[in-house]
Amino acid sequence: MQSGRPAVFCRFSGCNLWNGQEADRENAICNFCDTDFNGTDGGGGGVFESAILLAEHILSFWPKGTHARPFVICTGGEPLLQLDQKLIDVFHKYNFTIALETNGTLIPPNGIDWICVSPKMESDFILKSGDELKLVFPQASLDPAQFINLDFKHFLLQPMDGPSRDENIEKTVAYCHAHPHWQISLQMHKFLGLP
Repeated sequence: MQSGRPAVFCRFSGCNLWNGQEADRENAICNFCDTDFNGTDGGGGGVFESAILLAEHILSFWPKGTHARPFVICTGGEPLLQLDQKLIDVFHKYNFTIALETNGTLIPPNGIDWICVSPKMESDFILKSGDELKLVFPQASLDPAQFINLDFKHFLLQPMDGPSRDENIEKTVAYCHAHPHWQISLQMHKFLGLP
């Protein structure tokens, strides 16, 4: 639902549903993950000694002269393995609007402005409310109908990437046509050729 809004992504390393090692992908809960969340050597990456240093680093990527409030999207892997109340408080001190993309297996600290939960099949999904529920679709043994009565403002289906992406887009469109409570969520950066 935030697609197109200027944002800085803060990708945290590590996940509790897959260790990120290709040798272990087949047995991972989230074996279709398309994100490199291992290490800290990505663009703008690093290890930060304090929440203040991380917030200042993220703020350095915000376009100069922009009057909009800085918007940071905390993602991963699973950001709630590291995102804590202290960091949330520092982000707010620096006037950030804070969004979270999580797999829903952990309860977030207070003060997050936008929560997007993306449950994965066979995970211990406990976060059952937020701003948007985004399902990667299709997933074996994960029926979108089982989520429809949860406390979310928006319900989104994102076609699973990979070798069957075109087929998954067709399945997603067909499901949303038949179930108008759901909207399509596309990974626009991939269609635009952005990193």
